[in-house]
Amino acid sequence: MKEPGHAGPRASAWPRRLKQGPARIIDPRELESWIVHEDDRLLVVDKPGDVVCHPSKHGPWSSLVGAAREHAGLATIHLVFRLDRETSGIVVLAKEPRMARRLQMAMQERRVGKTYIVLLTGELAGPVRVDQPLGVDTASPVFMKSAVRADGQASATLFDPLSRGGGFTLARVTTETGRKHQIRAHAQWLGHSVVGDKIYGPDARLYLEFVDKGWTPDLEKRLLLPRQALHCARIDLTTAGIPFAFEAPLPADMVEFCRRHGIEVPPRQVG
Repeated sequence: MKEPGHAGPRASAWPRRLKQGPARIIDPRELESWIVHEDDRLLVVDKPGDVVCHPSKHGPWSSLVGAAREHAGLATIHLVFRLDRETSGIVVLAKEPRMARRLQMAMQERRVGKTYIVLLTGELAGPVRVDQPLGVDTASPVFMKSAVRADGQASATLFDPLSRGGGFTLARVTTETGRKHQIRAHAQWLGHSVVGDKIYGPDARLYLEFVDKGWTPDLEKRLLLPRQALHCARIDLTTAGIPFAFEAPLPADMVEFCRRHGIEVPPRQVG
């Protein structure tokens, strides 16, 4: 296996930080429907694949953190484990600093179990452990992109196929490290990019096209899904001494993609 070629040289003087259009405004009733668990210390939600986690300039209801803070009636809420905007699934927020510190320490010490479900291009024959260092992709036109680099940080990801069909694979993924875009970068290196991935898919320049023009028929033809088909299905806090494990079923867009391509979805993954 070899590292795939870069999409092209990085712009010599890129004038702006790339954004994916205006933030979605969350309806309070939507947020309530996403809640998996809530108590005095924790708020756990099943985030859709079109919601940003971090606060934005468009007001509190334009991000998960802002909406959660408004919902809980708190001045501050702590985002313990975030997901990229286009990644769906379990997000854990702490309502108090003590719980936030406890969970953040557990995350740093790799005492939190995380399981993802992903749709990959190509049919992966069997389980694969990718043990490749990741660093900044200095040759990419997208400033945020990571890539396998000899001088990168140690990174390891296990891809375990659940089912295959139509030239795609539904896989369970676990990570032994927590690097930026780790699953997506390792999937690209493996030659089985995440379906719908604008940065680590067929060509990173598709992300720039999306920023400039929005979702177009050409992008749909090349990417197949309007967002990356990556879902955080389970977070287990029991190994951190907290008696909870939270799960979120595979979202409708990924289930429908599997149906169209003849990919069997294990019953436990369907809500």
